Amino acid sequence: MKKQSTAERLAAAGKDQRLADIVDRADSWDRFLVQQAVFVFGLSRDTFSANDLREVLPELSHGFLGAAINGLRQGGVIEHTRQYVPSTSPATHGHPIAVWRLSVKGLVVAETRAARAKQARAAA
Repeated sequence: MKKQSTAERLAAAGKDQRLADIVDRADSWDRFLVQQAVFVFGLSRDTFSANDLREVLPELSHGFLGAAINGLRQGGVIEHTRQYVPSTSPATHGHPIAVWRLSVKGLVVAETRAARAKQARAAA
């Protein structure tokens, strides 16, 4: 199976996946769920940081947050705004963290997903 890019996985997320595929990728499944959460969060805000996401994600997912953000950045789905804010995580002692936004590619992924959902509703 060809490895999908982050943008391809996000665009295809609305499609049904076989249980066997999910089990085969269980090690990356949690990280993918956090990526989905970051993506959806980005749709609802102009900009965001890990601080914002830590407030809405369960504590268990915090370990995946950096990897999820990095994966979305590498996939071109989000981009750095060139702004920083102090971290609110006690473990980081207030060091600066990046502020992000959806990229043009991320917005295209969002439009593709919305169009698919609309087609599925119309077909039902």
